[in-house]
Amino acid sequence: MAELRVSVVAADHEVWSGKATQLIARTTEGEIGILPGHEPILAILAAGEVRVTTIDGAVITAQADDGFLSVEHDTVTVVARTAELITHP
Repeated sequence: MAELRVSVVAADHEVWSGKATQLIARTTEGEIGILPGHEPILAILAAGEVRVTTIDGAVITAQADDGFLSVEHDTVTVVARTAELITHP
């Protein structure tokens, strides 16, 4: 099964990293979904949620503001000025 290596970082700390099957993020051009095999891309983040579906099916959600998203060789890096995990009850 193909997978992504994902890292979500804020300016001062790592928020989450691990293996995933999908990532969805809001960019200045609109919402984007990343799956394994995605073409290389560099996009500017808009304020909003970054949702990562892990390889075991869990969904990790982070609020990220100002930054960028980079995809290359199934490696996704989200770098934000501020970011924090959102916990769901």
